Amino acid sequence: MPEGAELLFWLWLSALAAGAVNSVAGGGTLLTFPALLAALSPLGPEAAVVANATSTVALVPGSLAGAWGYRSEMHVARRWILLLLAPSLLGGALGSLLVVYLKASIFNSLVPWLILIAALLFLIQPTLAKLIGQEQHADAPSGGTVTAVVLFQFLVAVYGGYFGAGIGILMLSALALMGLPGVHQMNAVKTFLAFCINGVSVVVFVVGQKVHWSYALVMAVGAILGGYLGARVARRVRPGIMRWVIIAIGLGLAVYFFYRQLRGGGSA
Repeated sequence: MPEGAELLFWLWLSALAAGAVNSVAGGGTLLTFPALLAALSPLGPEAAVVANATSTVALVPGSLAGAWGYRSEMHVARRWILLLLAPSLLGGALGSLLVVYLKASIFNSLVPWLILIAALLFLIQPTLAKLIGQEQHADAPSGGTVTAVVLFQFLVAVYGGYFGAGIGILMLSALALMGLPGVHQMNAVKTFLAFCINGVSVVVFVVGQKVHWSYALVMAVGAILGGYLGARVARRVRPGIMRWVIIAIGLGLAVYFFYRQLRGGGSA
């Protein structure tokens, strides 16, 4: 890894790209987490936990900037935001508490699986997009559907608090069942709820002293710029190419970390 100013520049650049990707397609964690994991490798077994926490702190401002970019759509979809706010906050808190209080070796062993799951979520995104297109014209959801979506959102939030890459795809699939009027409204709800999940996780990570602040602050600047710009251009840019880049990165990283584990080198 580069050192000093060059290292900070590359971390800033990864956060800039991640902020934009989160607003357009989701999956920015797959860019910031490996960059931080390499930068923090001298920490040994704690590197993965600190990288996860620092990535979350760095990307939260970008999520807020992205939500601001969707502010007009959020006004239309505010009833859905209010419905899913509580399970998002509770699940996010639980997931981040698991990161802080479980042994670092447990998180290290799960890193390849979490990255693989996130990459596979992106791989099936076209199928979910078709579902979204079909469900936009469906009738109002039943009480049972609403309850199921609330419970599903809680589980998504737990995963989001624990790692988080791919939660946007999961949320979009659930929001489609709720009959939101359009993809931009669903993207707005997804972006705001992701901010809520990551926001409560930040509190837990800060209290648990798992954040590398010199990296997090530099990356937050990049994430804010990337998040706002990504939201502004999302209506005009097809995210397909970016999605395949994220899939390739995710699958490559999963293979690498599985190989490291098989050799006994650990995820970090």
